[in-house]
Amino acid sequence: MITPLTRVEAARLQVVRELGRSETELHDALTRRHGLGLSDYRALTVLAAAADGELRMTVLADTLGLNQSSVTRLVQRLERSGFCVRDLCPNDGRGVYAVITLAGRAAAADARPVYLARLAAGRQRARTTGDRPEDERIAR
Repeated sequence: MITPLTRVEAARLQVVRELGRSETELHDALTRRHGLGLSDYRALTVLAAAADGELRMTVLADTLGLNQSSVTRLVQRLERSGFCVRDLCPNDGRGVYAVITLAGRAAAADARPVYLARLAAGRQRARTTGDRPEDERIAR
């Protein structure tokens, strides 16, 4: 038999639900307005902030919380859109870098206001949602 959730467990579950909802809304807004998925946008912003606009694929995967296979497909999509290129590491022929292009920087900059606005709306909703357990602050 499954026991009912404690108030703290219910609060944690609500936080996870709100996070999922916010991520879905961010993805939908970015896709609809800019043709970018949420992972695409995050990858572009990480690459844009990196020294020389490039990161090893393994570092990009770790930074985004993706596995190597997922980041490879992600970078392939960005390459097809002209937002990044792959380059071999000059010191290690096995190492591959993802390098943001000018078009990728422009796409990230264009999408940033939409991302920030949707993120703020999600945070505001989380603050004002009346059906969250009072003990949610403990679950954070």
